[in-house]
Amino acid sequence: MQSRYSFLQEKKKKKWPYIISGIIAGILVATAVVWVGMNEWNIDKSIEELRDLTGVKQIVDVDKTEANVDKPVIEEPKQEIPIVEEPVVEEVDMSGAKGYIGNEVLPQEPTIVKGVLIASKKYPLPSTYAPGESKEARTAFQEMAAEAILSGYDLVAFSTYRSFDYQTQLYERYVTNDGQEAADRYSARPGYSEHQTGLAFDIGEQHFEQHFARESFGETEAGKWVAANAHKYGFIMRYPNGSEKITGYMYEPWHFRYIGKELAPQVFEANVTLEEFLNL
Repeated sequence: MQSRYSFLQEKKKKKWPYIISGIIAGILVATAVVWVGMNEWNIDKSIEELRDLTGVKQIVDVDKTEANVDKPVIEEPKQEIPIVEEPVVEEVDMSGAKGYIGNEVLPQEPTIVKGVLIASKKYPLPSTYAPGESKEARTAFQEMAAEAILSGYDLVAFSTYRSFDYQTQLYERYVTNDGQEAADRYSARPGYSEHQTGLAFDIGEQHFEQHFARESFGETEAGKWVAANAHKYGFIMRYPNGSEKITGYMYEPWHFRYIGKELAPQVFEANVTLEEFLNL
């Protein structure tokens, strides 16, 4: 039989772990209270400070940085249709060609011959002339484009109205790249461009941008269709092949000028340039 002394001694031994645990718990609680008190009784601040001491915050932040690092934003290039004019491809004898006189002065009023607004190397426009794109010409182009769809060609007018200021920038860029003599063959000086009238439409085929403002457009099926049908909608090819000495510009099978549904068929059937038809 166990003695009372032995029983008490054994009971004391069993109490020690609880006593030690209680002491440790008390110390931890006291430490926590003191720590929170040191951080102005702000529990969140106390936790953050504790993370700084233990290095936990640094590890978390590094992981967060790697997981959420901002990736560079790559913007898709805008599908802007370029305004490009055909570069010089061959030397042509321009002696006797209609061209700039040399000391041109822009007029105060535009030139109109037989009801047709003229913009050429001989008949410039005022610098202030700014009608915007012709609504009548746009409607006519849309009619032509709708008809072309039925034949399998998706036409687009990639350049129409250009302001005097924009034409100035464009022409100066070409002169810088190719020199003035070369630029004058395929780009109008400011004030002399048909695009400033709002009646000139550079036409191409959708999804075949490699032929935009290129002689190669005239060899495509779409280009041939436009050349054969544009007059029905009031447009003429303004700078036909082989007419550079008359118009002052090289062959541009993409450049069409709206002159109306009554006059365009007459010019087309006569197979002449606008200069020849109007005796300019």
